[in-house]
Amino acid sequence: MFLDTDGATLHYDVRGTGPLLLIAQSGEGDADRSTDLVNHLTDRYTVVTYDRRGLSRSTLTAPERGVTMEEHADDVHRLLARLTDEPALMLGCSMGAAIGLHLAVAHPGQLGTLVAHDPVSPSLLPAGPRTGHAAELAHLQRVHREGGLKAAFPEIARVLGIDPGRQETEPGLTPMPLTPGRVANFGFFIAHDFTAVIEAELDREALRASPVRIVPAGGATTAPDVFVGQCARRLAGLVGREVVAFPGGHNGNTTHPRAYAERLREILA
Repeated sequence: MFLDTDGATLHYDVRGTGPLLLIAQSGEGDADRSTDLVNHLTDRYTVVTYDRRGLSRSTLTAPERGVTMEEHADDVHRLLARLTDEPALMLGCSMGAAIGLHLAVAHPGQLGTLVAHDPVSPSLLPAGPRTGHAAELAHLQRVHREGGLKAAFPEIARVLGIDPGRQETEPGLTPMPLTPGRVANFGFFIAHDFTAVIEAELDREALRASPVRIVPAGGATTAPDVFVGQCARRLAGLVGREVVAFPGGHNGNTTHPRAYAERLREILA
């Protein structure tokens, strides 16, 4: 299914029955990224996934112009407005969590609960760490421009606290090979979404006052001192909650879908 928004056409999928649960993906992930997780949720929830603007089947009117976090949040606002009149549940992972936080400020009436897993939101941090992590992302963009994904992958893993050598997975996962489409998505994500993250300004006081139940979350195996761990802890302090540990690391939604779904059900209940 498709939805025309401001400057983009979004592809989205709807599966299952029950309360509406929107999953906003991490990284270069499109609507299919968390397919194994969705399979463990559709008996209880109507699960909505989508291709972020610029990725896979979601096209841009002016791709050369890039994208902003406000546009990403507006896309979700319009998608939810099409699908429901009630406050929705939302799981945001990494980039998706940052989008959810902006939506909780701009359109709080559309969300009941937001589970924000490893939010990529430098503006949650004090000035010094924010500047440092923004510089890390800008450096990673340069690494990708000069050396491609082969050079960028180790830097991405370092920034996000991912140890590929220790990344255990549940058995029977759907294969996710690095296809040309995923390579293109990675290229857009690094070139444009990183810039959106760096430039985004999140109103922390408005977030603190938002009526949305915001649940800060992080991977159980993610090092607490990495960028996303710092963001999760700052969010927790802002909304007055503890960081909830989910199975796996930064990508636990894809590496541990069964256990991740069980934890998510507990939180949403």
